[in-house]
Amino acid sequence: MNVLIDTNVVIDVLAQREPFFEHSQLILLASEQRHLNGFVSASAITDIFYIASKFLKSKAVARELLKKHLIDTVKIATVRDDIIYEALSAEWNDFEDCVQYFVGESIGADYIVTRNPEDFSVGTIKAVSPKELLNIIAPE
Repeated sequence: MNVLIDTNVVIDVLAQREPFFEHSQLILLASEQRHLNGFVSASAITDIFYIASKFLKSKAVARELLKKHLIDTVKIATVRDDIIYEALSAEWNDFEDCVQYFVGESIGADYIVTRNPEDFSVGTIKAVSPKELLNIIAPE
């Protein structure tokens, strides 16, 4: 199963944001253990680094967290020029979400995991919360 992991899910883990940390961390763990093919878009990596370094007040710490908890855990999905053109033509309310969506299409994502599934309601890829995805991959 291919899953595009949205920026907010990764930030929840790196910043240990409650009450979101536990479910988001389990998503990254599922990717690391190859229970799913987790992807993060290349453009999201720069956003994640920026947000993490501001939150942690240290670029060095943010860099180490990305190396330790992300780069070996997920695959990096390329943001090609055709994806940007599609996103510009789609006229979504949020351009970043639109780019994420088309990156998801390019990797054949079965799901986009995000804390804001409603942001992806326009597309055909099902957007789910971390908790919902955990129930899909390991039903209770």
